[in-house]
Amino acid sequence: MPEGPSLYILKEQTAQFVGKEIVRAEGNTWAIDTTRMVGQPIVSLRTWGKHFLIEMPAMVVRIHFLLFGTYRVNEGRDKPPRLSLGFADGSVLNFYACSVKEIDQDIDGMYDWAADVMSDAWDPARARKKLRACPDMLACDALLDQDIFSGVGNIIKNEVLFRIRVDPRSTVGALPPAKLRALVQEARQYSFDFLGWKKEFTLKQHWLAHAQKICPRCHIPFHKANLGKSNRRSFWCERCQKRYG
Repeated sequence: MPEGPSLYILKEQTAQFVGKEIVRAEGNTWAIDTTRMVGQPIVSLRTWGKHFLIEMPAMVVRIHFLLFGTYRVNEGRDKPPRLSLGFADGSVLNFYACSVKEIDQDIDGMYDWAADVMSDAWDPARARKKLRACPDMLACDALLDQDIFSGVGNIIKNEVLFRIRVDPRSTVGALPPAKLRALVQEARQYSFDFLGWKKEFTLKQHWLAHAQKICPRCHIPFHKANLGKSNRRSFWCERCQKRYG
């Protein structure tokens, strides 16, 4: 599943389409009437966590990339797109294996921009307040909660917990204040590190815990298990990552 930094890159790559009028809209989606998009200019392209938002005067379309979604700018793939947008100058924006949905309400009222770890509006104090309200939540679930850390995915989760030396099975309420602050701080910091490495095509070279077998600090095997309500893969070291609670 694409994480927040990947969509941040998508927003940068698609900035060229802002202000352009859509002259062709089609695809194998039944969720929206694509003909309504034709003739409309793109007012803005925004992201909230893992959501990509195409704002037009008469409608807003949300793209969610789910587990295997991809996109192509000015090129295609050897498979039918879920949504394909064409413009008068010949440029094209294609989306594949994703969820397409029309949002029929004001997106500024719908989305909590302060929860987006990549946003200028990110509010760490609000994130800490939300965490303190869920003392029984596991740390591995907390980082994947999009209402708290919009844009954080499984890679960031595993790497953040390794950085701050916290076992993913720890409960949020048992974390010392310094660890709680570190969890919030590193969720944003690692997201921007992720962004830089993704642009350099070196992301996997920097993984210390995610999908790794040996702890680089202790040189012993990592534990691996699907944990929490999210049931996502976690990798942790029993020696240098402390379990709280």
